[in-house]
Amino acid sequence: MTDSAPTAAAEKPAKAKPPAPEDRPFAEFVPELLLPALSKEVQAYGGPAPELSFSQGPMPVVGSDCWMVCGSLPGDKRFWLCFTTADIQSAKTIALSEGGGDPSLLESFLIDERKTTLALLVSRLVQRLNGQKWLGPN
Repeated sequence: MTDSAPTAAAEKPAKAKPPAPEDRPFAEFVPELLLPALSKEVQAYGGPAPELSFSQGPMPVVGSDCWMVCGSLPGDKRFWLCFTTADIQSAKTIALSEGGGDPSLLESFLIDERKTTLALLVSRLVQRLNGQKWLGPN
């Protein structure tokens, strides 16, 4: 005698895995997820909320077109996180400026990572800003 009744596993539809935040379109990911997460993490270090904006324009120092997260902190401290294309997996650079001047150095950012995630972007950017002694009671 064979058992023709389907198994319980066959009856349950597989749960669809929700898409990762990084799978959202770039134009939504940055303003809706990255900027609020970055602001929250900077404040967790004890500093004031940074002023953040997201735009497309000339990359600091070199002038090539890019997408940028621009931020400013008290004391005329500014930073630019630049994406070479509208994709969080694209090549990224960071520029920093203190005292109201223009940045003079562009640094590669997250060049050794296989996959860029929201958590990685936020943690490494905040780590870089904290390394400048721009956050909290440094």
